[in-house]
Amino acid sequence: MKKSLLILSMLFMTMSYAQEVKQIPQISVTGEGEIKVVPDQATISATVETKGNNAKDVKKQNDEQIESVLKLIKKMNLAPADYKTQRVALNPQYDYEKKKTTYNATQTIEIIVRDLSKYDELMEGLVNQGINRIDNVVFQSSNLVKYQSEARKLAIKDAKMKAEDYVSVLGQKVGRAMTISDNSQNYNPQPVYARMMKTEMSDMGAPRETLAVGEIKITANVSVSFILE
Repeated sequence: MKKSLLILSMLFMTMSYAQEVKQIPQISVTGEGEIKVVPDQATISATVETKGNNAKDVKKQNDEQIESVLKLIKKMNLAPADYKTQRVALNPQYDYEKKKTTYNATQTIEIIVRDLSKYDELMEGLVNQGINRIDNVVFQSSNLVKYQSEARKLAIKDAKMKAEDYVSVLGQKVGRAMTISDNSQNYNPQPVYARMMKTEMSDMGAPRETLAVGEIKITANVSVSFILE
């Protein structure tokens, strides 16, 4: 009997505690933080594509152009860790009308340019050495971790400011945070404005501007529940 009473007593205390927790006045808000920075590096995805009737010849031509591209990259003193072969493919393509098979070879190299003053020279050199497809150029910041931290702090401040705005008319105050959830998406660098144009020479012989990197946005989003006092 005593054991049964003890179990009932503990159950009653647990239920009472749960009710107490549920009754704590709270406010839940979301906060956003955004940092805009000028990028200081870029990642270029460049491809050599060759076509022909003979698979061996097509692959050989593709390899020769890639070799020239790699020599250019090494000549520009890019660190070995900053460039790599991303994709290699050799595919037959059958023309049903002509009843003929041709071959398409591609090799894609990913290059990180940590000094944007080399961007124009590199892009021009890549095209001259056989690159005939620029698949993607993404501008980034080398201080990403630092800016992500700043964006998170701004998001928390924004959440607290929203909570204070809501409760100010109720005569209450925002207390300590009960829960914090990070809703930020994986960072995907998106240039606000960035473009690449073919390098040309003006009438005065000076190179025209070919790069406008603009800014990139680094954002954070949080959900916070505050106790109301």
